[in-house]
Amino acid sequence: MGIKKRALLSVSDKTGIVELGKALSEAGYELVSTGGTADLLKENGLKLLGIEDVTNFPECMDGRLKTLHPAVFGGLLAVRDKEEHIQTMAQQGIAGIDILVVNLYPFRQTVASPGHSLAQAIEQIDVGGPSMIRAAAKNHKFVSVVTDPADYEELIEQLDEIDESYRFKLAVKAFRYTAAYDAYIAQYLGGAEEFPDSLTITFDKHPTEMRYGENPHQKAAYYTWPQNAYGGIEKADLLHGKPLSFNNIADAHAALAVAKEFHNQPVCVAVKHATPCGVAVGENVFEAYNKAYECDPQSIFGGIICINRELDEATAKKMYEVFLEVIIAPSYSQAALAVLEKKKNLRLLALPEIAQKAPSVLECKSVGGGLLVQQSDDIDIETETHTVVSKTATTQMDDLIFAMKVVKHVKSNAIVVAKDGCTLGLGGGEVSRIWAAEAALARAGEGAKGAVLASDAMFPFPDVVELCADKGITAIIQPGGSKNDGLSVEAADKFGIAMVVTGVRHFKH
Repeated sequence: MGIKKRALLSVSDKTGIVELGKALSEAGYELVSTGGTADLLKENGLKLLGIEDVTNFPECMDGRLKTLHPAVFGGLLAVRDKEEHIQTMAQQGIAGIDILVVNLYPFRQTVASPGHSLAQAIEQIDVGGPSMIRAAAKNHKFVSVVTDPADYEELIEQLDEIDESYRFKLAVKAFRYTAAYDAYIAQYLGGAEEFPDSLTITFDKHPTEMRYGENPHQKAAYYTWPQNAYGGIEKADLLHGKPLSFNNIADAHAALAVAKEFHNQPVCVAVKHATPCGVAVGENVFEAYNKAYECDPQSIFGGIICINRELDEATAKKMYEVFLEVIIAPSYSQAALAVLEKKKNLRLLALPEIAQKAPSVLECKSVGGGLLVQQSDDIDIETETHTVVSKTATTQMDDLIFAMKVVKHVKSNAIVVAKDGCTLGLGGGEVSRIWAAEAALARAGEGAKGAVLASDAMFPFPDVVELCADKGITAIIQPGGSKNDGLSVEAADKFGIAMVVTGVRHFKH
Protein backbone atom coordinates (compact mmCIF):
# COMPACT_ATOMS: atom_id res chain seq x y z
CA MET A 1 0.00 0.00 0.00
CA GLY A 2 3.01 2.26 -0.19
CA ILE A 3 3.00 3.28 3.47
CA LYS A 4 6.15 2.37 5.32
CA LYS A 5 5.36 3.69 8.80
CA ARG A 6 2.28 5.19 10.41
CA ALA A 7 1.65 6.78 13.81
CA LEU A 8 -1.78 7.49 15.28
CA LEU A 9 -1.91 10.37 17.78
CA SER A 10 -5.02 11.02 19.87
CA VAL A 11 -4.48 12.64 23.26
CA SER A 12 -6.44 14.45 25.91
CA ASP A 13 -3.28 15.83 27.54
CA LYS A 14 -1.61 17.79 24.76
CA THR A 15 1.69 18.25 26.63
CA GLY A 16 4.60 17.73 24.21
CA ILE A 17 2.42 16.33 21.42
CA VAL A 18 3.45 18.95 18.83
CA GLU A 19 7.13 18.27 19.41
CA LEU A 20 6.51 14.53 19.17
CA GLY A 21 4.47 14.97 16.01
CA LYS A 22 7.29 16.92 14.38
CA ALA A 23 9.86 14.28 15.36
CA LEU A 24 7.70 11.48 13.98
CA SER A 25 7.12 13.34 10.75
CA GLU A 26 10.82 14.02 10.32
CA ALA A 27 11.52 10.32 10.91
CA GLY A 28 9.23 9.42 8.01
CA TYR A 29 6.05 8.50 9.84
CA GLU A 30 2.69 9.32 8.30
CA LEU A 31 0.57 10.93 11.00
CA VAL A 32 -3.06 10.05 11.69
CA SER A 33 -4.95 12.04 14.28
CA THR A 34 -8.35 12.84 15.72
CA GLY A 35 -10.37 15.84 16.89
CA GLY A 36 -8.55 18.45 18.91
CA THR A 37 -5.20 16.70 18.56
CA ALA A 38 -5.46 16.90 14.75
CA ASP A 39 -6.43 20.58 14.92
CA LEU A 40 -3.42 21.39 17.12
CA LEU A 41 -0.98 19.52 14.90
CA LYS A 42 -2.34 21.21 11.78
CA GLU A 43 -2.08 24.62 13.42
CA ASN A 44 1.60 23.90 13.93
CA GLY A 45 2.17 23.09 10.26
CA LEU A 46 2.10 19.29 10.37
CA LYS A 47 0.56 17.25 7.57
CA LEU A 48 -1.69 14.42 8.66
CA LEU A 49 -4.66 12.26 7.89
CA GLY A 50 -7.82 12.73 9.90
CA ILE A 51 -9.23 9.56 11.39
CA GLU A 52 -12.18 9.81 8.98
CA ASP A 53 -9.68 9.62 6.10
CA VAL A 54 -8.64 6.21 7.42
CA THR A 55 -12.07 4.85 8.32
CA ASN A 56 -14.10 6.54 5.56
CA PHE A 57 -16.60 7.20 8.32
CA PRO A 58 -17.15 10.60 9.93
CA GLU A 59 -16.57 11.32 13.61
CA CYS A 60 -20.05 11.51 15.15
CA MET A 61 -22.16 11.34 18.29
CA ASP A 62 -20.21 14.23 19.87
CA GLY A 63 -16.96 12.38 19.21
CA ARG A 64 -18.08 9.20 20.95
CA LEU A 65 -17.66 7.29 17.72
CA LYS A 66 -14.49 7.84 15.74
CA THR A 67 -11.77 5.20 16.25
CA LEU A 68 -13.87 2.06 16.83
CA HIS A 69 -13.44 0.77 13.29
CA PRO A 70 -11.71 -2.23 11.60
CA ALA A 71 -9.43 0.13 9.67
CA VAL A 72 -8.00 1.28 12.99
CA PHE A 73 -8.07 -1.94 15.00
CA GLY A 74 -6.92 -4.04 12.09
CA GLY A 75 -3.91 -1.74 11.80
CA LEU A 76 -3.19 -2.19 15.51
CA LEU A 77 -3.89 -5.92 15.88
CA ALA A 78 -2.46 -7.37 12.67
CA VAL A 79 0.34 -9.86 13.26
CA ARG A 80 2.85 -8.64 10.72
CA ASP A 81 4.71 -11.92 10.30
CA LYS A 82 1.55 -13.95 9.72
CA GLU A 83 0.72 -14.34 6.03
CA GLU A 84 -3.03 -14.64 6.60
CA HIS A 85 -3.07 -11.28 8.42
CA ILE A 86 -1.00 -9.61 5.72
CA GLN A 87 -3.36 -10.88 3.03
CA THR A 88 -6.41 -9.66 4.97
CA MET A 89 -4.85 -6.21 5.35
CA ALA A 90 -4.26 -6.06 1.61
CA GLN A 91 -7.75 -7.30 0.76
CA GLN A 92 -9.47 -4.88 3.15
CA GLY A 93 -7.23 -1.88 2.49
CA ILE A 94 -5.96 -1.76 6.08
CA ALA A 95 -2.67 0.00 6.76
CA GLY A 96 -0.59 -1.02 9.76
CA ILE A 97 -0.20 1.38 12.67
CA ASP A 98 3.31 1.22 14.04
CA ILE A 99 3.10 3.76 16.87
CA LEU A 100 0.04 4.61 18.93
CA VAL A 101 0.16 7.70 21.15
CA VAL A 102 -2.96 7.94 23.30
CA ASN A 103 -3.91 9.29 26.70
CA LEU A 104 -7.44 9.22 27.99
CA TYR A 105 -10.31 11.56 28.79
CA PRO A 106 -9.69 13.33 32.13
CA PHE A 107 -12.14 11.29 34.20
CA ARG A 108 -10.04 11.58 37.35
CA GLN A 109 -9.66 15.36 37.09
CA THR A 110 -13.39 15.73 36.41
CA VAL A 111 -14.54 13.81 39.48
CA ALA A 112 -12.00 15.65 41.63
CA SER A 113 -13.89 18.88 40.91
CA PRO A 114 -16.38 19.57 43.74
CA GLY A 115 -19.05 20.89 41.38
CA HIS A 116 -19.15 18.03 38.88
CA SER A 117 -22.31 16.05 38.11
CA LEU A 118 -22.69 12.33 37.50
CA ALA A 119 -23.52 13.04 33.86
CA GLN A 120 -20.29 15.03 33.47
CA ALA A 121 -18.30 12.20 35.03
CA ILE A 122 -19.83 9.58 32.76
CA GLU A 123 -19.13 11.69 29.69
CA GLN A 124 -15.43 11.53 30.61
CA ILE A 125 -15.34 7.72 30.49
CA ASP A 126 -13.15 7.01 27.49
CA VAL A 127 -14.08 4.01 25.31
CA GLY A 128 -12.10 4.16 22.10
CA GLY A 129 -8.87 5.20 23.82
CA PRO A 130 -8.59 2.23 26.22
CA SER A 131 -9.61 -0.12 23.42
CA MET A 132 -6.85 1.13 21.14
CA ILE A 133 -4.29 1.04 23.96
CA ARG A 134 -5.14 -2.55 24.82
CA ALA A 135 -5.02 -3.60 21.19
CA ALA A 136 -1.62 -2.00 20.65
CA ALA A 137 -0.23 -3.33 23.93
CA LYS A 138 -1.44 -6.84 23.08
CA ASN A 139 0.35 -6.58 19.73
CA HIS A 140 3.50 -5.00 21.20
CA LYS A 141 5.67 -7.28 19.08
CA PHE A 142 4.87 -4.92 16.22
CA VAL A 143 3.30 -1.80 17.74
CA SER A 144 4.71 0.79 20.15
CA VAL A 145 2.08 2.27 22.49
CA VAL A 146 2.81 5.42 24.46
CA THR A 147 0.38 6.72 27.09
CA ASP A 148 2.55 9.13 29.11
CA PRO A 149 3.93 12.44 27.79
CA ALA A 150 6.94 11.85 30.03
CA ASP A 151 7.93 9.02 27.66
CA TYR A 152 7.93 11.12 24.46
CA GLU A 153 11.59 12.09 24.74
CA GLU A 154 12.73 8.49 25.07
CA LEU A 155 10.48 7.45 22.17
CA ILE A 156 12.07 10.10 19.96
CA GLU A 157 15.51 8.79 20.90
CA GLN A 158 14.43 5.26 19.94
CA LEU A 159 12.82 6.12 16.59
CA ASP A 160 15.74 4.99 14.46
CA GLU A 161 15.54 1.46 15.81
CA ILE A 162 12.69 0.54 18.16
CA ASP A 163 13.29 -2.96 19.50
CA GLU A 164 10.79 -5.40 20.93
CA SER A 165 12.04 -5.10 24.51
CA TYR A 166 11.30 -1.37 24.44
CA ARG A 167 7.84 -2.00 23.00
CA PHE A 168 7.23 -4.60 25.72
CA LYS A 169 8.15 -2.07 28.41
CA LEU A 170 5.71 0.44 26.92
CA ALA A 171 2.99 -2.23 26.74
CA VAL A 172 3.33 -3.09 30.43
CA LYS A 173 3.00 0.58 31.33
CA ALA A 174 -0.02 0.88 29.02
CA PHE A 175 -1.85 -2.01 30.69
CA ARG A 176 -1.16 -0.48 34.10
CA TYR A 177 -2.51 2.83 32.80
CA THR A 178 -5.81 1.41 31.56
CA ALA A 179 -6.17 -0.79 34.65
CA ALA A 180 -5.77 2.24 36.93
CA TYR A 181 -8.20 4.24 34.78
CA ASP A 182 -10.86 1.51 34.98
CA ALA A 183 -10.28 1.02 38.71
CA TYR A 184 -10.79 4.72 39.31
CA ILE A 185 -14.08 4.63 37.41
CA ALA A 186 -15.24 1.48 39.20
CA GLN A 187 -14.48 2.92 42.62
CA TYR A 188 -16.20 6.21 41.79
CA LEU A 189 -19.36 4.68 40.38
CA GLY A 190 -19.52 1.98 43.05
CA GLY A 191 -18.73 4.30 45.93
CA ALA A 192 -22.02 3.59 47.71
CA GLU A 193 -21.11 -0.10 47.91
CA GLU A 194 -18.55 0.05 50.67
CA PHE A 195 -17.26 -3.52 50.59
CA PRO A 196 -17.86 -4.97 47.09
CA ASP A 197 -17.17 -8.60 46.19
CA SER A 198 -14.21 -7.44 44.10
CA LEU A 199 -12.21 -4.50 45.44
CA THR A 200 -10.77 -2.42 42.60
CA ILE A 201 -8.57 0.42 43.79
CA THR A 202 -5.56 2.16 42.33
CA PHE A 203 -2.57 3.81 43.95
CA ASP A 204 -0.08 6.34 42.60
CA LYS A 205 3.60 6.08 43.38
CA HIS A 206 4.69 9.03 45.49
CA PRO A 207 7.76 10.94 44.29
CA THR A 208 9.47 10.19 47.61
CA GLU A 209 11.84 7.32 46.92
CA MET A 210 12.41 4.75 49.66
CA ARG A 211 16.03 3.71 50.23
CA TYR A 212 14.60 0.64 51.99
CA GLY A 213 11.70 -0.45 54.17
CA GLU A 214 11.56 -1.02 57.92
CA ASN A 215 15.02 -2.59 57.69
CA PRO A 216 17.88 -2.13 55.20
CA HIS A 217 17.36 -5.57 53.65
CA GLN A 218 13.72 -4.77 52.72
CA LYS A 219 12.84 -3.00 49.48
CA ALA A 220 9.97 -0.51 49.72
CA ALA A 221 7.96 2.17 47.93
CA TYR A 222 5.43 4.81 48.95
CA TYR A 223 2.04 4.92 47.23
CA THR A 224 -0.90 7.25 47.68
CA TRP A 225 -4.58 6.39 47.36
CA PRO A 226 -6.01 9.39 45.48
CA GLN A 227 -9.66 8.61 46.16
CA ASN A 228 -9.09 8.14 49.90
CA ALA A 229 -8.82 11.86 50.62
CA TYR A 230 -7.31 11.86 54.10
CA GLY A 231 -5.15 14.94 53.60
CA GLY A 232 -2.19 13.25 55.25
CA ILE A 233 1.58 13.09 54.94
CA GLU A 234 1.23 12.39 51.21
CA LYS A 235 0.05 16.02 50.86
CA ALA A 236 2.86 17.58 52.88
CA ASP A 237 5.53 19.82 51.38
CA LEU A 238 9.10 19.02 52.37
CA LEU A 239 10.56 22.46 53.12
CA HIS A 240 13.93 21.29 54.40
CA GLY A 241 15.97 18.14 54.90
CA LYS A 242 16.44 14.87 53.08
CA PRO A 243 13.48 12.76 51.86
CA LEU A 244 11.48 10.80 54.40
CA SER A 245 12.23 7.15 55.01
CA PHE A 246 9.70 4.31 55.27
CA ASN A 247 9.72 4.52 59.07
CA ASN A 248 9.61 8.33 59.03
CA ILE A 249 6.39 8.23 57.02
CA ALA A 250 4.80 5.65 59.32
CA ASP A 251 5.76 7.68 62.39
CA ALA A 252 4.67 10.96 60.83
CA HIS A 253 1.27 9.50 60.01
CA ALA A 254 0.88 8.28 63.60
CA ALA A 255 1.68 11.75 64.94
CA LEU A 256 -0.69 13.43 62.49
CA ALA A 257 -3.55 11.06 63.39
CA VAL A 258 -3.31 12.05 67.05
CA ALA A 259 -3.01 15.76 66.23
CA LYS A 260 -6.22 15.64 64.19
CA GLU A 261 -8.10 14.62 67.34
CA PHE A 262 -7.40 18.12 68.67
CA HIS A 263 -8.39 20.19 65.65
CA ASN A 264 -10.09 22.79 67.87
CA GLN A 265 -7.13 23.59 70.16
CA PRO A 266 -3.33 23.89 69.96
CA VAL A 267 -1.63 20.53 70.47
CA CYS A 268 1.82 19.02 70.26
CA VAL A 269 2.27 15.32 69.59
CA ALA A 270 5.60 13.53 69.99
CA VAL A 271 5.87 10.05 68.46
CA LYS A 272 8.56 7.39 68.62
CA HIS A 273 8.26 4.10 66.71
CA ALA A 274 4.68 4.91 65.65
CA THR A 275 3.62 5.31 69.31
CA PRO A 276 2.84 8.57 71.10
CA CYS A 277 5.41 9.31 73.80
CA GLY A 278 4.14 12.77 74.72
CA VAL A 279 0.92 14.66 73.91
CA ALA A 280 -0.17 18.00 75.34
CA VAL A 281 -2.57 20.84 74.65
CA GLY A 282 -1.93 24.44 75.59
CA GLU A 283 -2.88 28.05 75.03
CA ASN A 284 -0.34 28.05 72.17
CA VAL A 285 2.12 25.64 70.57
CA PHE A 286 4.98 26.91 72.73
CA GLU A 287 3.17 25.79 75.87
CA ALA A 288 1.97 22.59 74.21
CA TYR A 289 5.48 21.64 73.05
CA ASN A 290 7.08 22.24 76.44
CA LYS A 291 4.42 20.15 78.18
CA ALA A 292 4.73 17.35 75.61
CA TYR A 293 8.51 17.37 75.98
CA GLU A 294 8.27 17.05 79.75
CA CYS A 295 6.03 13.99 79.33
CA ASP A 296 9.04 11.93 78.25
CA PRO A 297 12.28 13.87 77.66
CA GLN A 298 14.10 10.61 76.95
CA SER A 299 11.86 9.01 74.30
CA ILE A 300 11.34 12.22 72.35
CA PHE A 301 15.03 12.03 71.33
CA GLY A 302 15.10 11.08 67.64
CA GLY A 303 11.32 11.33 67.45
CA ILE A 304 8.67 12.99 65.32
CA ILE A 305 6.89 16.18 66.38
CA CYS A 306 3.53 17.35 65.02
CA ILE A 307 1.86 20.63 65.98
CA ASN A 308 -1.40 21.97 64.58
CA ARG A 309 -0.69 25.70 64.61
CA GLU A 310 2.03 27.75 62.86
CA LEU A 311 5.48 27.10 64.30
CA ASP A 312 6.91 30.31 65.76
CA GLU A 313 10.50 31.28 66.48
CA ALA A 314 10.35 30.74 70.25
CA THR A 315 9.04 27.19 69.87
CA ALA A 316 11.55 26.49 67.10
CA LYS A 317 14.40 27.49 69.41
CA LYS A 318 13.20 25.01 72.03
CA MET A 319 12.91 22.26 69.41
CA TYR A 320 16.41 23.08 68.17
CA GLU A 321 17.80 21.94 71.53
CA VAL A 322 16.63 18.36 70.88
CA PHE A 323 17.59 15.84 68.21
CA LEU A 324 14.41 15.34 66.15
CA GLU A 325 13.90 13.46 62.89
CA VAL A 326 10.82 15.27 61.57
CA ILE A 327 8.70 18.29 62.46
CA ILE A 328 5.22 18.65 60.96
CA ALA A 329 3.31 21.93 61.15
CA PRO A 330 0.63 23.71 59.11
CA SER A 331 3.14 26.48 58.41
CA TYR A 332 6.36 28.03 59.70
CA SER A 333 7.29 31.63 60.38
CA GLN A 334 10.35 32.80 58.48
CA ALA A 335 12.17 33.22 61.78
CA ALA A 336 11.34 29.64 62.79
CA LEU A 337 12.64 28.33 59.47
CA ALA A 338 15.86 30.31 59.90
CA VAL A 339 16.42 28.57 63.24
CA LEU A 340 15.59 25.01 62.21
CA GLU A 341 17.21 25.00 58.76
CA LYS A 342 20.58 25.14 60.50
CA LYS A 343 20.07 21.42 61.18
CA LYS A 344 20.96 19.75 57.91
CA ASN A 345 19.19 16.43 58.45
CA LEU A 346 16.05 17.68 60.19
CA ARG A 347 13.02 17.27 57.92
CA LEU A 348 10.48 20.10 58.02
CA LEU A 349 7.05 19.28 56.61
CA ALA A 350 4.32 21.84 55.96
CA LEU A 351 0.77 20.48 55.93
CA PRO A 352 -2.05 23.06 56.23
CA GLU A 353 -4.64 20.27 56.62
CA ILE A 354 -3.35 19.37 60.10
CA ALA A 355 -5.88 21.68 61.71
CA GLN A 356 -8.79 19.92 60.00
CA LYS A 357 -10.75 17.07 61.57
CA ALA A 358 -9.84 13.71 60.06
CA PRO A 359 -12.41 12.59 57.48
CA SER A 360 -13.92 9.12 57.41
CA VAL A 361 -11.79 6.98 55.11
CA LEU A 362 -11.11 3.31 54.44
CA GLU A 363 -8.09 1.78 56.13
CA CYS A 364 -6.24 -1.22 54.72
CA LYS A 365 -3.93 -3.69 56.41
CA SER A 366 -2.00 -6.38 54.56
CA VAL A 367 -2.28 -9.82 56.17
CA GLY A 368 -0.31 -12.47 54.31
CA GLY A 369 -2.12 -13.11 51.05
CA GLY A 370 -5.10 -10.94 51.94
CA LEU A 371 -6.17 -7.41 52.78
CA LEU A 372 -8.23 -6.26 55.74
CA VAL A 373 -10.33 -3.19 54.97
CA GLN A 374 -12.33 -1.16 57.47
CA GLN A 375 -13.83 2.24 58.09
CA SER A 376 -11.51 4.49 60.04
CA ASP A 377 -12.23 4.99 63.74
CA ASP A 378 -13.48 8.53 63.14
CA ILE A 379 -15.80 8.88 66.13
CA ASP A 380 -15.30 12.22 67.84
CA ILE A 381 -14.44 11.37 71.44
CA GLU A 382 -16.11 14.56 72.65
CA THR A 383 -19.48 13.48 71.24
CA GLU A 384 -19.43 10.06 72.89
CA THR A 385 -21.74 9.43 75.83
CA HIS A 386 -19.87 10.04 79.07
CA THR A 387 -21.82 8.38 81.87
CA VAL A 388 -20.58 8.59 85.45
CA VAL A 389 -21.31 5.14 86.90
CA SER A 390 -19.56 5.63 90.25
CA LYS A 391 -20.85 7.27 93.41
CA THR A 392 -18.00 9.75 93.17
CA ALA A 393 -18.53 12.56 90.67
CA THR A 394 -15.69 14.10 88.66
CA THR A 395 -14.48 17.59 87.87
CA GLN A 396 -11.84 16.20 85.47
CA MET A 397 -13.98 15.49 82.41
CA ASP A 398 -11.73 17.58 80.14
CA ASP A 399 -8.72 15.49 81.13
CA LEU A 400 -10.68 12.26 80.76
CA ILE A 401 -11.70 13.18 77.22
CA PHE A 402 -8.14 14.29 76.46
CA ALA A 403 -6.75 10.97 77.68
CA MET A 404 -9.31 8.97 75.67
CA LYS A 405 -8.37 10.90 72.50
CA VAL A 406 -4.78 9.79 72.99
CA VAL A 407 -5.51 6.20 74.04
CA LYS A 408 -7.43 5.75 70.80
CA HIS A 409 -4.06 5.94 68.99
CA VAL A 410 -1.99 3.76 71.32
CA LYS A 411 -1.57 0.10 70.43
CA SER A 412 -3.95 -2.16 72.37
CA ASN A 413 -3.97 -3.05 75.19
CA ALA A 414 -3.74 0.68 75.77
CA ILE A 415 -3.66 2.79 78.93
CA VAL A 416 -2.98 6.54 79.17
CA VAL A 417 -2.42 8.54 82.36
CA ALA A 418 -2.94 12.30 82.00
CA LYS A 419 -3.42 15.52 83.95
CA ASP A 420 -3.92 19.16 82.98
CA GLY A 421 -4.10 18.42 79.26
CA CYS A 422 -0.84 16.49 79.21
CA THR A 423 0.06 12.80 79.08
CA LEU A 424 2.13 11.56 81.99
CA GLY A 425 2.46 7.87 81.18
CA LEU A 426 1.46 5.57 78.34
CA GLY A 427 1.29 1.79 78.23
CA GLY A 428 0.48 -0.01 74.99
CA GLY A 429 0.95 -3.21 73.04
CA GLU A 430 0.76 -5.37 76.14
CA VAL A 431 -1.00 -8.74 76.17
CA SER A 432 -2.50 -7.95 79.58
CA ARG A 433 -4.42 -4.78 80.50
CA ILE A 434 -2.96 -4.77 84.00
CA TRP A 435 0.55 -4.84 82.51
CA ALA A 436 -0.31 -1.87 80.29
CA ALA A 437 -1.65 -0.03 83.35
CA GLU A 438 1.47 -0.86 85.36
CA ALA A 439 3.68 0.49 82.56
CA ALA A 440 1.70 3.72 82.19
CA LEU A 441 1.55 4.37 85.93
CA ALA A 442 5.24 3.57 86.40
CA ARG A 443 6.11 6.14 83.74
CA ALA A 444 3.80 8.68 85.34
CA GLY A 445 5.51 8.18 88.70
CA GLU A 446 4.47 10.65 91.39
CA GLY A 447 2.58 12.60 88.74
CA ALA A 448 -0.13 9.95 88.83
CA LYS A 449 -1.47 11.40 92.07
CA GLY A 450 -4.59 13.35 91.19
CA ALA A 451 -4.37 12.32 87.52
CA VAL A 452 -6.86 10.46 85.33
CA LEU A 453 -6.53 7.14 83.51
CA ALA A 454 -8.06 6.11 80.18
CA SER A 455 -8.40 2.57 78.86
CA ASP A 456 -9.17 1.63 75.25
CA ALA A 457 -11.33 -1.31 76.38
CA MET A 458 -13.33 -2.63 79.31
CA PHE A 459 -12.08 -3.90 82.67
CA PRO A 460 -12.93 -7.60 83.08
CA PHE A 461 -11.47 -7.47 86.59
CA PRO A 462 -11.14 -4.79 89.28
CA ASP A 463 -7.33 -5.12 89.33
CA VAL A 464 -6.71 -1.97 87.25
CA VAL A 465 -8.95 0.06 89.56
CA GLU A 466 -7.12 -1.26 92.60
CA LEU A 467 -3.79 -0.32 91.03
CA CYS A 468 -5.14 3.16 90.24
CA ALA A 469 -6.14 3.61 93.87
CA ASP A 470 -2.65 2.62 95.00
CA LYS A 471 -1.05 5.20 92.69
CA GLY A 472 -3.43 8.07 93.46
CA ILE A 473 -5.54 8.17 90.27
CA THR A 474 -8.75 10.12 90.91
CA ALA A 475 -10.83 9.39 87.78
CA ILE A 476 -11.05 6.62 85.16
CA ILE A 477 -12.64 6.53 81.71
CA GLN A 478 -13.30 3.25 79.90
CA PRO A 479 -15.90 1.84 77.50
CA GLY A 480 -17.48 -0.68 79.85
CA GLY A 481 -19.34 -3.71 78.55
CA SER A 482 -17.83 -6.48 80.66
CA LYS A 483 -20.12 -8.84 82.55
CA ASN A 484 -17.94 -7.90 85.53
CA ASP A 485 -18.48 -4.14 85.17
CA GLY A 486 -20.09 -4.14 88.58
CA LEU A 487 -16.89 -5.34 90.26
CA SER A 488 -14.89 -2.46 88.81
CA VAL A 489 -17.56 0.07 89.79
CA GLU A 490 -17.63 -1.35 93.32
CA ALA A 491 -13.85 -0.99 93.53
CA ALA A 492 -14.06 2.60 92.29
CA ASP A 493 -16.68 3.39 94.93
CA LYS A 494 -14.57 1.72 97.59
CA PHE A 495 -11.59 3.93 96.83
CA GLY A 496 -13.50 7.12 96.00
CA ILE A 497 -12.46 7.09 92.34
CA ALA A 498 -14.78 8.56 89.73
CA MET A 499 -15.53 6.20 86.83
CA VAL A 500 -16.89 7.28 83.47
CA VAL A 501 -18.18 4.80 80.90
CA THR A 502 -18.48 5.63 77.17
CA GLY A 503 -19.93 2.49 75.60
CA VAL A 504 -17.43 2.79 72.71
CA ARG A 505 -14.30 0.64 72.40
CA HIS A 506 -11.18 2.01 70.64
CA PHE A 507 -8.88 -0.93 69.96
CA LYS A 508 -5.85 -0.24 67.75
CA HIS A 509 -4.18 -3.47 66.63
